[in-house]
Amino acid sequence: MPKMIVSIDEVVIKEVQITKDRTTLGRRPYNDIVIDNLAVSGEHAVILMTGADVFLEDLNSTNGTYVNGKAVKKQQLRHGDGIEIGKYKIKFMADGVVDNFDKTMVVKAKPAVTASQPLNSGFSTVAGDSQGLGAFHAAIKVLSGAASGREVPLTKVVTTIGKPGVAVAAITRRQQGFVVHHVEGAGNPTLNGSPIGADPIPLKNGDLVELAGTQMQFVQH
Repeated sequence: MPKMIVSIDEVVIKEVQITKDRTTLGRRPYNDIVIDNLAVSGEHAVILMTGADVFLEDLNSTNGTYVNGKAVKKQQLRHGDGIEIGKYKIKFMADGVVDNFDKTMVVKAKPAVTASQPLNSGFSTVAGDSQGLGAFHAAIKVLSGAASGREVPLTKVVTTIGKPGVAVAAITRRQQGFVVHHVEGAGNPTLNGSPIGADPIPLKNGDLVELAGTQMQFVQH
């Protein structure tokens, strides 16, 4: 089935499979694809699927919807099209077409997503595909809440942690190690007590991350 791969600053943050005839995109939490950014309207755009054809329609958004750099009102999507909404870029992948784009599953827990690893009530991590970058062995250890003491291995390119609509951060595996950055949500995560912004921050062994009321420790072996 077709899918949308959402990224910001060339970091993939979620992948959403298009399974319905109508898939909404916007800042409000009730959308199918939630992008919590002020540049995104509450109800920004809708993805319409008719058989094998997929259309993108702008819902009179404040800042507009762009496909391959051009503002659109309604346009049929083709494999590889690049959608721009604010600072976010969304790559459209047609059904049955294989691409080498880095993949990350959607953060929002849905029945179709099987890779979610619940840490406690409503808190989850979702990992992307492993790319075999370097010989790093690292994990996130949960220090508070019902899942206290549990370790989640960071074996994928991108691991997204948090509560959708509250606070979400992404830990990205790079050649030189791991970095963390804030993805969405008003509840800003912290690293060793300092706020984590949209710019990636390098992680080192023992670093403490607090997100959505849950304390975690980055452990590198």
